[in-house]
Amino acid sequence: MDLAEKALLFVHLLGFAALFGGAVVQLGSDTRVVNNAMIYGVLTQLLTGVLLVGVLEAKTDRDVDHAQVGVKFAVGVVVALLCWANRRRPSIPNGLYLGLLLLTVADVAVAVFW
Repeated sequence: MDLAEKALLFVHLLGFAALFGGAVVQLGSDTRVVNNAMIYGVLTQLLTGVLLVGVLEAKTDRDVDHAQVGVKFAVGVVVALLCWANRRRPSIPNGLYLGLLLLTVADVAVAVFW
């Protein structure tokens, strides 16, 4: 069970790296888009996050903070929906881009500081 938890956490962090990296790489660009790294990163985070909660729930010595999980999941779903809805646009507004970037950082802040 410990190996499954570590493997899922590893892949979950890779999903964050893809999402965050896909957004940050566009900071200097005039035209911003929802790229494949952002789409696959957020989908990876959602899937591995749900699986990780399942593994943690199965462990008897670990309590899961369901409020934290709910907030993280809600933010992740919002980011995923925004990315999915705008994936084919030739460019996205700066406000949407900054919103995606800030929501991504906020999701990590909830994970670390809650």
